[in-house]
Amino acid sequence: MTTPAPTTPAPTTTAVADARIPATHPFAAHLRRTAALEATAPHRVWTPEDGPLPSLYLSHGGGPMPFQSPEWLDPLHDWARALPKPKAILVVSAHWESAPLSLSAARPSELVYDFGGFDALYHTFRYDTPDAGELARQVVGLVPDTEQVHQHARRGLDHGAWVPLKIMYPAADVPVLQLSLPTEDPDALLALGERLRPLREQGVLVVGSGHMTHGLPFLTREMFLENQVPGWSADFDAWAADALARGDVAELARFRTAAPGMPYAHPTVEHFTPLFVTLGAATDPTAPVLTTLDGYGVGLSRRSFQAA
Repeated sequence: MTTPAPTTPAPTTTAVADARIPATHPFAAHLRRTAALEATAPHRVWTPEDGPLPSLYLSHGGGPMPFQSPEWLDPLHDWARALPKPKAILVVSAHWESAPLSLSAARPSELVYDFGGFDALYHTFRYDTPDAGELARQVVGLVPDTEQVHQHARRGLDHGAWVPLKIMYPAADVPVLQLSLPTEDPDALLALGERLRPLREQGVLVVGSGHMTHGLPFLTREMFLENQVPGWSADFDAWAADALARGDVAELARFRTAAPGMPYAHPTVEHFTPLFVTLGAATDPTAPVLTTLDGYGVGLSRRSFQAA
């Protein structure tokens, strides 16, 4: 009897798309680095003995810009590696404001390329993660029967979800589901995060994705080219950093009137409010957070953190 020759698994759609990235592109170098790291030290998968995963708030950058800069690539991936690899990821992104509460497709066929003015290369990027149907069932089970959750059959991940996660988990081997941002009210979002808290005990990473400052209409060409930091961006970031360090959720909830730099830092508030889902999902929303990424990109604060 002849023993069948071993077969090589067919490459995933994500892997095929990534193979088309020019070798000199910063993200291609990132993929080589992360693959080599995974080969020598595989990312340890979460187990119940690890306890609940933290909840994250991440500033996701402008469109696909993080793919072009080691200042985003290395810190985001290092952050992911500092945590056990989650069983699944649930993301609330600034770029999907929808009520009633909605879930993306458990395994969508396409991403949402909700950006313009960048190289067409980024519209060929893929992030084909495993089926997230089990996570969808878990999320629906946490929402009261009196509330409706709309489950989309086709909607994919928007750039507030897939861009940072493709950097953090480039193998696309963790199921990902997106939850809509249903309101701007901090108290309601804190309550939503609290409902999601039990997911952390099951190895699910709960992520609020936005940007600590997002005053795009007020940035000048010089700020873009030279990374000049406007006063309103620096002032808002310092205020938020102080409130987070003190665990002052009530102060953060008053950001519209209490924060310096408003409304320039957030002429619309959807990039700040995912922070309240992150804090609500924490074991103690009033505990100081761990800042994992700070500094500025094109004048906007990149402050990101995890809450235990």
